Amino acid sequence: MELPITLPADHPLRLGNFTSAHLGTFESALTRKLIIHEADAERVRSIFKRFVQLKSATLLARELVMAGATNRYGQLLDKGVLYRLLNNRVYIGEAVHKGVSYPGEHEAIIDRKLWDQVHAILKQSPRKRAAGTRAQTPALLKGLLFGPDGAAMSPTHTRKGGRLYRYYISQSVMKRGTGACPIRQVPAAEIERIVIDQIRSLLQTPEVIVQTWRAARKTDKHVAESDVRAALLEFEPLWNELFPAEQARIVELLVERVDLQPDGIDLRLRVEGLTSLCSELRGGTGALQEAA
Repeated sequence: MELPITLPADHPLRLGNFTSAHLGTFESALTRKLIIHEADAERVRSIFKRFVQLKSATLLARELVMAGATNRYGQLLDKGVLYRLLNNRVYIGEAVHKGVSYPGEHEAIIDRKLWDQVHAILKQSPRKRAAGTRAQTPALLKGLLFGPDGAAMSPTHTRKGGRLYRYYISQSVMKRGTGACPIRQVPAAEIERIVIDQIRSLLQTPEVIVQTWRAARKTDKHVAESDVRAALLEFEPLWNELFPAEQARIVELLVERVDLQPDGIDLRLRVEGLTSLCSELRGGTGALQEAA
C-alpha cells in the first residue's frame, strides 16, 4: 500500500490532513479487508487527475516536493514514489501477489477511465509527449520580434504536402511589397530556437544572475544571491518538460523585444520578468508547473 502524504494547507492538492494508515485505504484490524478512507481516496484521485492535466511525472513530483508533500516517514513525494502511486493497482480494486494482480474484495477508488488515461500518458516519454504537441505550438515571438526597419514580424503559416510550415513575415513587406525590408521572412522554428537558446544561455551568466538578485531584493531583502543562482540554473533542465503554451508564457514573461538584423539578433530581457521567473522557480507561485 502507498503511504500517506502530508500537504501544506495552501497546496491545491490538499483537502485536509492525511490521518489513515494508508493513502486512500486502510486495513481493518477485525476483517483484514481493505476499507476505503474517503478523504484519503479523494486525495489519490486528485493526484491522478493532476497528472492527466500536467502529463508529466517530473512536473507533478516537482510540484508536490515544492509544496512539501511527504509520506508518513517524512520523505518527500519525489518522482520515484509518485510512479509507485500511479502504478498501484490496489486503487482500481485489484490485489497484487508476487507481481500478479487479481480481482480484490475491496472497492476501487480510481475508475478505469482515469487509470487508462494516466497509463496511456505513462507509456510515452516526456519528450515524445511534448513533440506530439509541436504542431499546435503557439508563436513564441508574437508581438516581440521586429525586423531591421523596426517593423513587427508577424507569425504566419502555410501547408504543403500535408506539412505545416511556420514563418514570421515583415509587416512592411505585407503592406508595401518585398523591397520594403531587407529581411522578408524567417522560418519560425529556427528563429525561436535561436532566441530560446540565447535566453537559456543568458540565465546562466553572472551578470544576469546578479542583476536578477538585486531586483529581487527590492521585494525580498532576505533573498540570497545563491538562491537566485540556483533557481535560474534550474530553469535549464526544466524547459524541455514544459508544454508549448507554457513555453510561450515564459518567453513573454522574460523577453521585452527581439530585433532581427541581417547578421544576428538583439535580445532585450525584462528584469521584472526575470525576478518573477525566479520567484516561480523558488516556489513562490507554482505557476511554472501549469502545462498546456
